[in-house]
Amino acid sequence: MWALAQSLLFAAGLRPTPAQATAVGWILKDGMQHAGKLICSNMGTRMDSEPKSWRILADVLYDLGTGLEVLSPLCPHLFLEMAGLGNFAKGLAVVAARATRLPIYSSFAKEGNLSDLFAKGEAISTLFNVVGLGAGIQLASTVCSSIQGKLIAGPVLSAIHIYSVVEEMRAAPVNTLNPQRTAMIVVDFIKNGKVSSPADLRYRENLLFPDRLIEEAGNVKVGQPLCKVLNKSSKLKELREIFPKEKFLISCNNKWTDLVLEQSATGEDALRGWLIAAFAADMEKLGLGSSQTVLSEAYEKMERIFPSFLSELKTRGWHTDQFLDGNGCRFAF
Repeated sequence: MWALAQSLLFAAGLRPTPAQATAVGWILKDGMQHAGKLICSNMGTRMDSEPKSWRILADVLYDLGTGLEVLSPLCPHLFLEMAGLGNFAKGLAVVAARATRLPIYSSFAKEGNLSDLFAKGEAISTLFNVVGLGAGIQLASTVCSSIQGKLIAGPVLSAIHIYSVVEEMRAAPVNTLNPQRTAMIVVDFIKNGKVSSPADLRYRENLLFPDRLIEEAGNVKVGQPLCKVLNKSSKLKELREIFPKEKFLISCNNKWTDLVLEQSATGEDALRGWLIAAFAADMEKLGLGSSQTVLSEAYEKMERIFPSFLSELKTRGWHTDQFLDGNGCRFAF
């Protein structure tokens, strides 16, 4: 480790002692964690959209970083690189875990008790950290006293940890609208005529591939740049005539349907657009006319059922005041 740091200092025109080079090496290693935190901070909007997926990723990254630190004694000549990468992964994990905590807690909160809920969550976390510390001390003096024991116990404990987090996230209902949950709500409404609650959808969410397209909901893709969706100004004018007062535009392709939202669009606007896309997809399968005709008829159908649909949606506990589409592009006129 100190040899690499010493080489870097020599390249900068300095003549460090081995002790100084070692100190610089440790600073570089710890600096990687701060770099990870800064990089992860740019992904906050994606974490708002899919907090459960990012929470699982945070724990995977933290276990990966810990694993690299455990393995570093086996490669003393690569200690700085392995420890630095481990700290980098842990820096990413810390920011992701903290950023996703509040959206998940918010779904459990009643009116005005978010701080109390957060405090209780921190208390539980502290309790289990103390229990884990005691268990770790016991393991360190028995099973994990040798590197072989650590190599066996580490993956087993990590697998148990990740499995527990996945089950915890699957059981947590989130009542905000994102692309995946909106598509699932629309599918259930079209198929069964009922609006699913956050608790109904929690075990059906795909936490590994949250951006997958759902065919029954019209294969809707959200967040594409307007210039890619509408390459002709005439098409933009045509869609504005179909949806004159709406805060979205819909363009049907062979493989999917693009839904582009206006900058100020809310969850209600996204639901209106999604219902139109799903109705239009069903009509196109039946060959009921041209794309423009199908969109017009789907729009009229949506207008008829939307008031009762929205009322039931709010009754079931969904928050429709915003739509969390991650880093999706929006348009403004």
